[in-house]
Amino acid sequence: MLNDQLQEALNRHMNSEFFSSYMYLSMAAYFDSIHYKGFAHWAQEQANEELGHAMKMYQYILDKGGKIVLLPIEGPPTTWDSCLGAFEEVYKHEQKVTQQINSLYEICQENKDYATQTFLHWFITEQVEEESMSSEIVERIKLAGNSNSAVLLIDSELGSRKSE
Repeated sequence: MLNDQLQEALNRHMNSEFFSSYMYLSMAAYFDSIHYKGFAHWAQEQANEELGHAMKMYQYILDKGGKIVLLPIEGPPTTWDSCLGAFEEVYKHEQKVTQQINSLYEICQENKDYATQTFLHWFITEQVEEESMSSEIVERIKLAGNSNSAVLLIDSELGSRKSE
């Protein structure tokens, strides 16, 4: 059974994962609107992945006998000033999610909830990948600079992302 503090924190984090999915879906729509189909595909895949993270949290709360509390999901941005601006936001967002997961882990430590600590290891490892991937895309877009051809090459590469 989850204690009240941890149950509330897990529900809040589940909401953050749902927001992440919304944000990436909004980003996909933005990229589609400016005809970057590869960037849009990447963002749609990321939206699906984040939805999976939320559902993993959802199932864990249920498995531990907790209560699901679905909170309102804040509306995400709908436009960005550029591909670089969008991916800089992605990187900052993933850093924020990492901080949230670290805070969850600290609550688990305070409450000696070893099962939830173990469950969160997957999320901790996943965030290393998320930050690395988004940082790499930011750096590649920066390297492309004002070269439309280079940005289109990145767009093409991101369009080949496979579902996990």
